[in-house]
Amino acid sequence: MGQKITFNLPDLGEGLTEGEVAAWLVEPGGEVKLNQPFVEVETAKALVEVPSPYDGVLAEHHAEAGTTVDVGKPLATFEVEGADAPAPQKEERTPNLVGYGAREASSKRRRRKGAAPAAPAAEAPQSLAPVTPPSVITPVTPPPAPAAPAAPAPAGPVLAKPPVRKLAKDLGVDLASVVPTGPNGTVSRADVEAAVGAPAAAAAPPRATATGQDQRIPIKGVRKLTAQNMVASAFTAPHATVFLTCDVTGMMATVKEFKARKEFADVKVTPLLFVAKAVLLAARRHPMINAQWDEAAQEIVVKHDVNLGIAAATPRGLVVPNVKAAQDLSLVELAEALTSLARTARDGKTTPADMAGGTISITNVGVFGIDTGTPILPPGESAILVFGAVRPQPWVHEGEIAVRQVTTLGLSFDHRLIDGELGSQFLADVGAFLAHPGETLLAWT
Repeated sequence: MGQKITFNLPDLGEGLTEGEVAAWLVEPGGEVKLNQPFVEVETAKALVEVPSPYDGVLAEHHAEAGTTVDVGKPLATFEVEGADAPAPQKEERTPNLVGYGAREASSKRRRRKGAAPAAPAAEAPQSLAPVTPPSVITPVTPPPAPAAPAAPAPAGPVLAKPPVRKLAKDLGVDLASVVPTGPNGTVSRADVEAAVGAPAAAAAPPRATATGQDQRIPIKGVRKLTAQNMVASAFTAPHATVFLTCDVTGMMATVKEFKARKEFADVKVTPLLFVAKAVLLAARRHPMINAQWDEAAQEIVVKHDVNLGIAAATPRGLVVPNVKAAQDLSLVELAEALTSLARTARDGKTTPADMAGGTISITNVGVFGIDTGTPILPPGESAILVFGAVRPQPWVHEGEIAVRQVTTLGLSFDHRLIDGELGSQFLADVGAFLAHPGETLLAWT
């Protein structure tokens, strides 16, 4: 028999003090390899797969799924063969997870016996915007069992993506009882809906309870941190907002043209891509827009890099990951970065590092048919641009009324750093680029 070693919950990033066990990926008695993910833990910043620090057997869980565990407290016990196994951990704060073991080149889970080969991942939508999921969810009562017995669910850990786990939790479905049909034996959204007889077209939980009763939803994880950050930002940085309604017919034509170019064959070309490029070029012309207020030092720090944030709505709440040093990227590279950022956010895999250090952000409310808004700054950032819906509207073009593609932009900014003149000049430059992307790009670069 090997040596039993207790593994405490590590600090998963930036001094977090606790995490909630979202799902166990390995059951007691299951074998684990070094750096194999064995549990998913939801923190205030991200859903993190915790890799095993040992080769051996996962002997015991110290917390059930849905339980909150303090950093430094027992998470699991491993059984490790050999006399040179590390000594058991003491109950103290565990060092940051980053760097305690080299991660394998691939994080794919092992395919179950008899499961179909993995299908190519669907491309995530590019358009991202903050949206508040409904706060009241209808419990769904499963229908009577069918006459024919259902196929038994496979033994072992349940494989399902975070959005599917949330759907199952909302609908009161035990994932262990669901027969998976997805790639590699994963439980899909359709599997969960089939388990309760819900129509496959139901993309979101109902908004009102069938009994008319209120439902209480715990404020935790990303939603809790977002609420704290928004309150801190709103009452720390004095916000001001300016708006610009502009003709973006040129941008929409350029989007269509670039989609057909071979250089962009493997990336998504969307209006958001050109809005992002407009922000980066306007920030180069107005460096003070990319600054930070250092209260402790009583200094304004003008940032060299534009870490461009894109607000994304996920099943776990609003996240704002950012593209590091976005000003150095070509248009193709920027498109690749935005596509990757979107896919990672949709899959619930955005890490704390992805969200740290943002300087300017964009929120795209146009995908919901909204014209504009007054967004609150992510903490520590100087400005956030809201991109509204693009609509055909009558517009005075070259002295005549014509139907043009029109949108409304809004810019909220920290008025300690940015006065009305600077904010207005920056927003006007963004609008000028979107009106004539090709000509403006040549003139400004």
